[in-house]
Amino acid sequence: MTTLENRTALVTGANRGVGQAYVAGLLDRGVARIYAAARTLDTLSETVDLDPARVVPLKLDVTDRAQIAAAVAAAADVTLLINNAGSLTFGGALDVSEDGLNRDMAVNNDGLREVTRAFAPVIEGNGGGAFVNMLTLLSFVSAPGFSGYNASKAAAWSMSMSLRAYLRPRGIDVVNVFPAGIDTDMLAGVDAPKDSPQDVVRDVLDGLVAGEEDIYPASAADVFKAWRADQKAVEAMFAGMM
Repeated sequence: MTTLENRTALVTGANRGVGQAYVAGLLDRGVARIYAAARTLDTLSETVDLDPARVVPLKLDVTDRAQIAAAVAAAADVTLLINNAGSLTFGGALDVSEDGLNRDMAVNNDGLREVTRAFAPVIEGNGGGAFVNMLTLLSFVSAPGFSGYNASKAAAWSMSMSLRAYLRPRGIDVVNVFPAGIDTDMLAGVDAPKDSPQDVVRDVLDGLVAGEEDIYPASAADVFKAWRADQKAVEAMFAGMM
């Protein structure tokens, strides 16, 4: 995707954190219209206020197929869709709650798949475009206290690679993003280095325009480089985060 100017985008989970930063970043790069999606419309006021003329609020729970179908009808001009909505349940592999595990999988893997399934014909019909999937370094390096999140994002990574193979012939790119920790409400209780949402979004949008398929934004680039050099050492480092 050589330019973002005059594109029409949809961002899931756009009411806060990384999603809100995506809306701001896309506005700065000349996107014509952005559908800002969230489960609850009244949480989108600050996002819409970034530019009421170009930001359209959209009710969307990515686990609800009826709402996904309604979103397709409402946003039929989309050519760029950012699968950003996420769920994180704290808990180790032997004590994470079943409800939490199911919720993480439903949002992070199943929701990504269903939104992509529904919007792929839309993007193809509009001449092609891209899906950007917000994954995580934890897709392949697990942190013990996030076991449900780790598993759901690993599944999403595998799903995304399959989607890439199916969608490329239809003129649709699938871009996978693997950030490190980001300074958002989701990780508010975690005492660890974190990147700013703005830095992450900047690197993702730069990579998208440059045609990159896999993007390691901000500090994630250094972690990935270390993982490529010595996977077991990085695995041991993350395992120590008990």
